[in-house]
Amino acid sequence: MPNATPSADTGRTPASPARRRTVLAATALACVGLAAVTGCSAASSSPAAPTPPASPSAPASTGPAGAVPTLGRLTGVFAQGTGFGQVKPAKIFNGGDPTGLVTHVVWTSWGGGRAVATGISDYVGPGQSVAAGTEERATVVAFDLGTCDGKLMYRAVEWYFPQHGQAFDAGQYENICTGTYVPGS
Repeated sequence: MPNATPSADTGRTPASPARRRTVLAATALACVGLAAVTGCSAASSSPAAPTPPASPSAPASTGPAGAVPTLGRLTGVFAQGTGFGQVKPAKIFNGGDPTGLVTHVVWTSWGGGRAVATGISDYVGPGQSVAAGTEERATVVAFDLGTCDGKLMYRAVEWYFPQHGQAFDAGQYENICTGTYVPGS
């Protein structure tokens, strides 16, 4: 009978295919249970998008145990803004023109690698001036979760208008750790 002789290096009889399937199923079930307890999942309800590299001055980390991240901080060109340094702000303003304001912000996720919300912001179409902008629903994405000056925060935020064909672009955002804009390509 094949596989009936003990393995030379372990002294054990190799497991049958049925036994291996049982062990694999138990292992998979344990992994699913662990993911449920820790809140982790390989699947995500938000579309996949690349995460920008962490800023060199603020390496990514998970922060202190139990810490709740804020939306960046008031700094740099955003020092006169609103919502930065807060948890789940209902209003975000980068201190610029009306296109830099998002009101009625409702977060559908917070605390994971990416936080997502909807809100109202001025949309300015191609070739339009800011004065011609109209208030429309926008999608807000806070990302690049890590520490900045020792505090856990989302170090980047971007909003866009999916109804106008726009999509999340991890290469264009407000770096709310350093207080600068990162232009898109």
